[in-house]
Amino acid sequence: MKNTILGFFIALVTASCHNNGSSVLIEAERFPDTGGWVIDAQFTEQMGSPYLLAHGMGKPVVNAKTRVQFPLAGKYHVWVRTLNWVPGEWKAPGTFRLVVNGEEIRGEFGTMLGWDWQYGGRVNIPDKTVSLELKDLTGFEGRCDAIYFSKKNHVPPASGEELLSWRRIQLHESDVPSDSQMFDLVVVGGGIAGCAASIAAAEQGLKVALIHERPILGGNASSEIRVHTLGITWYYDRILNMINTGHYPNGSPEAKKEDAKRLANVQKYRNISLFLNWHAYGVNSLNDSITSVNAAHIPTGENLRFIAPLFVDCTGDAWIGYWAGATCMYGRENSSKYGENWEKYGELWSPAKPDKRVMGSSVLWKSVDRGVPVIFPEVPWAMQVAGNHAEINGEWFWELSGNDLDQIFDGEKIRDHFFRAIYGSFYNAKKSQTYANYDLEWVSYLLGKRESRRLEGDYIYTFSDVKLMQEFKDAVVMEKREIDVHYQLDIVDSTKPDFLSEALYYKVDHYYIPYRCLYSKNVKNLFFAGRCFSCSHIGLGGPRVMNTTGQMGAAVGYAASICIHHRTNPRGIYEHYLDDLLGLIKDSNLAKN
Repeated sequence: MKNTILGFFIALVTASCHNNGSSVLIEAERFPDTGGWVIDAQFTEQMGSPYLLAHGMGKPVVNAKTRVQFPLAGKYHVWVRTLNWVPGEWKAPGTFRLVVNGEEIRGEFGTMLGWDWQYGGRVNIPDKTVSLELKDLTGFEGRCDAIYFSKKNHVPPASGEELLSWRRIQLHESDVPSDSQMFDLVVVGGGIAGCAASIAAAEQGLKVALIHERPILGGNASSEIRVHTLGITWYYDRILNMINTGHYPNGSPEAKKEDAKRLANVQKYRNISLFLNWHAYGVNSLNDSITSVNAAHIPTGENLRFIAPLFVDCTGDAWIGYWAGATCMYGRENSSKYGENWEKYGELWSPAKPDKRVMGSSVLWKSVDRGVPVIFPEVPWAMQVAGNHAEINGEWFWELSGNDLDQIFDGEKIRDHFFRAIYGSFYNAKKSQTYANYDLEWVSYLLGKRESRRLEGDYIYTFSDVKLMQEFKDAVVMEKREIDVHYQLDIVDSTKPDFLSEALYYKVDHYYIPYRCLYSKNVKNLFFAGRCFSCSHIGLGGPRVMNTTGQMGAAVGYAASICIHHRTNPRGIYEHYLDDLLGLIKDSNLAKN
């Protein structure tokens, strides 16, 4: 057992860095001991890599540590790819130091504008093997992407494809996986929809790969984001009750218990291969069909190609469909897009001209009364956002959107705006003696998203379908929850903070979603489930919640099994085998062996 553990540790150390003759590149997310730092992979497509985040809520976190093998001893130039996430006249809030062989090198990192390489001077490396640590100085969201040592005074590329190519050369890695695995169905995204799709398909005998870039299943329902699941379960309550949550308050630590339940219920299916902490980064296509998905293991960098005849996009942001060239939608349609008169059959609450505004993302947080006074540091860099707003907890209405903010490509900017809103509002609350004993207990560092890309299917679900309670012959999802669409409060009242929202509601008795909304109209073997399903902006308002998206997931899991059995594609189910699918759904609550 000792040899096994030692071998595993050595493998992790080797994976965290690579020397290239006269230089060494260390990817921070591959540190074998991340200490109190957390791996943040949610903005990989935007800034080029996962990174380590010092998420201490104002208290410096424990050092991240690794050991590095150098090609030669001697003097090396050192650069750290990092970011000053709140530039301004104040001291950068997220600073840290680099510790080499127990000694802090000069200067503080985390003071660069934009993601870039910050120079740390020349460092003496006395031996080929040295210890390396990241020492957080503030607890306020310092971030480290990579560390580069070189005998030559050569600044690495700052960003983009040039940086990605340089990384691969330095690490002796390729974007083409050297190994592959074959499945009947590949599901990307391990939220409620992805888990439901995997279980439904596995129960029908399919060999399933479930790829999820986080260490915990559940997406918005996980203990990392902590939103309780809403919506009804309809025919799918047996499956959904294995993976959904109770109706506890948003932000509750009860979510941790649901994590354990969800993981156990997915892992009990031997034909589900679960890939946690794997980041899907591309697809391969041929003749309007996906042939495979490429993914990398975040802590080690291992690459793998996932080959299958069928794929399900449950990523929320529709990355698989986007990469495959599936027709996508984003933003609000004009009010006459689906009819001249919304009161009869058009889109409620829609603008005269289309725009890029969507429902925003949230970051939940909570505090706790420690029973004794607790000091919270001053946060001058937060006050420009928080203003005079004072609060000790965050709920669903802590939300940020806007015409000038893209929920995908501006994700880090949106999340960081929330950090300033949260820390500033809590600091303001702490000025009152009422909250002198309060301490931040938990702040999510992950965005809880409501809306971004939507993929177009053979049918686009709209507000009129809800209002008319449209009956569909291919109805595979049913919901009773009202339409619920959000807007930012500062739009109607400029005195309100820009990070708070309000909801608009439209109540109907029930409504159905057709199967044709759950597969791509132009990528032949692509299903999708979740908030990226085929719908208008207002059409998303009701069925975006997790039990409803879980119904979508289970429906496509069943549909995939029929595709495999009859050697057809998703559209072929609607055209030839719809009765088979509806029969499976109606029988879905029967116990499975």
